[in-house]
Amino acid sequence: MYVFGYGSLLWYTNFEYDAVVPGILKGFVRRFYQLSPDHRGTENNPGRAVTLVPEAEGICWGVSYHVPKELEEETIAYLDHRERAGYRSEWVDFQPDDKSASFKVLVYICIPNNNPYLSIEPCVNKICDQIISAHGCSGSNLEYAIRLVHCVKKMAPHVKDDHLSEIEQELLSRCKKFLIRDKVLIDVGYQLDYMSVLAQKA
Repeated sequence: MYVFGYGSLLWYTNFEYDAVVPGILKGFVRRFYQLSPDHRGTENNPGRAVTLVPEAEGICWGVSYHVPKELEEETIAYLDHRERAGYRSEWVDFQPDDKSASFKVLVYICIPNNNPYLSIEPCVNKICDQIISAHGCSGSNLEYAIRLVHCVKKMAPHVKDDHLSEIEQELLSRCKKFLIRDKVLIDVGYQLDYMSVLAQKA
């Protein structure tokens, strides 16, 4: 069994696998349209997580993890719990980056109907306002968004993801405006002038 990761699974799996295959899903795009009431936000102040949105000519890059047969059941149980807030699992076609034969992968995407956690918001500014202010049991929503952007840029420099690029630029603009000092900004190597100034004053 292969599990496709396109969000936090790019840097945090927490299940065993024995192979990783980078590639794309066709017919989907990655968007910050899923609310996070637990991992990166709360019920009262939900954060934003990515989900897959159907789009005829769209593609989404990610990685597929091969899970050994004997671990499939416990891995699915773990992922069902991890993605419990408005996601469902589906089997879709995956195309490896090396152009080898496509194969089916298990992927978690938003439940399209009667889903209280699905919030389609095309305005990047509104999405980023929400990301900046939200924190959950797994950390800040800013950390999630920045790590995702960093992973895709580092692991797949050949991939163009306009949505992620817009999110990154708007978030960095807000970080500068509000002098935000989240550790993730240092971890991924952003050189923001105000951070060195604040460090000198500390």
